[in-house]
Amino acid sequence: MYYIGIDLGTSAVKLLLMRSDGGIERIVSKDYPLSMLHTGWSEQNPKDWYNKTIEGLKELVSGYPADEIKGIGAGGQMHGLVLLDKDDEVIRPAILWNDSRATKENDYLNNEIGQDKLGEYTANMSFTGFTAPKLLWVRNNEPENWEKIAKIMLPKDYMIYRLSGSFATDVSDASGTLYFDVRNRRWSKEMLDICGITEEMLPKVYESYEKVGTIKPSLAEDIGVSKDCVMAAGAGDNAAAAIGTGTVGEGACNISLGTSGTIFIASSAFPKLENHAVHSFCHADGNYHIMGCILSATSSLKWWMKNIIESEDYNGEQARIKELGTNSVFFLPYLTGERSPHNDPYARGTFIGMTPDSTREDMTLAVLEGVAFALRDSLEIAKAAGVNVSRSMISGGGANSIIWKEILANVMDVSIDVPESEQGPGLGGAILAAVAAGEYTSVEQLSHKVVRIVDTIEPKEKLREKYEEKYNQYRLLYPRLKEAYKIL
Repeated sequence: MYYIGIDLGTSAVKLLLMRSDGGIERIVSKDYPLSMLHTGWSEQNPKDWYNKTIEGLKELVSGYPADEIKGIGAGGQMHGLVLLDKDDEVIRPAILWNDSRATKENDYLNNEIGQDKLGEYTANMSFTGFTAPKLLWVRNNEPENWEKIAKIMLPKDYMIYRLSGSFATDVSDASGTLYFDVRNRRWSKEMLDICGITEEMLPKVYESYEKVGTIKPSLAEDIGVSKDCVMAAGAGDNAAAAIGTGTVGEGACNISLGTSGTIFIASSAFPKLENHAVHSFCHADGNYHIMGCILSATSSLKWWMKNIIESEDYNGEQARIKELGTNSVFFLPYLTGERSPHNDPYARGTFIGMTPDSTREDMTLAVLEGVAFALRDSLEIAKAAGVNVSRSMISGGGANSIIWKEILANVMDVSIDVPESEQGPGLGGAILAAVAAGEYTSVEQLSHKVVRIVDTIEPKEKLREKYEEKYNQYRLLYPRLKEAYKIL
């Protein structure tokens, strides 16, 4: 039997065909455009997601027996606001996770409703990237669109709705809306009232590995899959990536170096974080997780390479770096503001510490180190809550960089395990589909079977000590620049 995993990303949809034993048969990727009409805005047309997904699915399963393709699961970009009217037509472009227009609404939620109440209702504070402030922005700025709203959903839930007709979401993705009660795994009545919406506008909530329906018969025939092909509830991209890297079980950790960067720590119990500077979310395995997210990880390196030094030779540029732990240049990777733990949409990318002796290699290294330092900021919050992390999986495009992995191991003081497959969210989606179809009894059972570690990078004592000193210098910079960012 075969299972399909959909990774609905910001720049492309990536589709993966997995055998029952966890082996990957084929991978297909289809790009779609991103619209940034104004500074801080980030939008996409949900119909582009659907059209490219259908196109990719046909290519993915071509040549395979339709009756052996038994399930589909999706991991999708989180927090995006998708609005449909009473006729199921898209009202406006989806407002994405990295859109920062809702700063006033975010401040209203954190300061007037208050972080204590938000923590009580949702276990989180508000971030501009979350869905709730986006909803309030539409209410405040587009009243004609607000009046049309019949259904509110997240990006991957729109895909599931179009493929199966099931109006559904899962607990991990719903956790990032800020109108979901994470502790009790249900919509928060208090937050729905604050946002001015009703539960009827929202999808039914499932565990990520649960069956929500089957693919529409007409689509099954058109695409070339079984008419009984099961649709799993799926998961937010980070939870799906965690499943795809075996990050299940108490204290298991995954660091993702994608467009954004995350540190994801699994927890069997509901995590109690005092200041909510990092997120407490439901996990796709039926438990919970702690997550810190920085907005610009590989996108910081891409900006430096493409826009500044105008090079596409990533390996060549990094090969020029000869020594770690001695760089005097620092980079704060806040190109589009920052999420965890600062929650500051005004923050901006900053180089500091240059001298007449600073080189191109120093600047490149500073970008790599800055991302690692920013991720450690979130790890420090988790450690303060009593969470102990001694090793971590790694995923995302940045995981292909040998030097970046070494930097992370020493900055974080953890062993970095490299999985055989880099197909985190797509593989996680396929695993969820196999569980939803009944071939496996639990996510953990298949996740641990599928994931194979092919390399481990251990921290080195002397280098770890150097990076400890550098991190303590780095963490002094943001507090001193915070007010300057607002002025700028």
